[in-house]
Amino acid sequence: MNNENNTFDNITLPAGTYFITGTDTDAGKTICTKALLQAAQAQGLSTLAYKPIAAGCFETEQGLNNQDALILQESSSIRVDYDAINPIAFKQPIAPHIAAEMNESAIDLAVINRGLDNLKLKKPSFLFIEGAGGWHLPLNHQQLFSDWVKQQQLPVILVVGLKLGCLNHAILSAKSIQQDGLKIVGWIANNLQRNMPYVDKNIETLNAFIDAPLLAVIPFIDDIEKQDLSPFIRVNFEK
Repeated sequence: MNNENNTFDNITLPAGTYFITGTDTDAGKTICTKALLQAAQAQGLSTLAYKPIAAGCFETEQGLNNQDALILQESSSIRVDYDAINPIAFKQPIAPHIAAEMNESAIDLAVINRGLDNLKLKKPSFLFIEGAGGWHLPLNHQQLFSDWVKQQQLPVILVVGLKLGCLNHAILSAKSIQQDGLKIVGWIANNLQRNMPYVDKNIETLNAFIDAPLLAVIPFIDDIEKQDLSPFIRVNFEK
């Protein structure tokens, strides 16, 4: 599947809500979501981010916090409380449904839906929802996080963590998203290594197989959490 339109020219994202997924748990979803938030703000638009489920949290006086969710909170132009960004938090850095079992609780879709509705009331031009793990993250033994995305009919942005093995993971993820009847509106190549061999060839191959535009190539940067990443996002954000 050769997508000849996969260039940085004339890529437009209309205002709305988008789901950010990744090829696996360390693909760089948070960094790429931050970059999208910063880029939309640089074009004068309001933003919010939502990380409904987070595992690997630390204790604070206000309760459990997750570093990725804090980055998203800080990077959003509309200020909301932490719990609005991340309503479901687990201390254990493991699969969320297993953490839920260990804490004798359940991942409640009603909580996720209520949190999304509350953020939409803030009327951001762009609301980016960061998933957890990869596309088919289990919520329990019957439901996947992707089932919720299907129910919401959200457009998807796929983050590909560039490393050995990423081609298979990315192509499988893209096909699965499309088989679920959802549209991939774009993908982001995120460099996880300082000097990955043949990185351009990998991106070229992914461009041929992912039927969506390449929105950005994020380089490997020291202290990337502290950087302005908006220049790497080559997208026109529409009101």
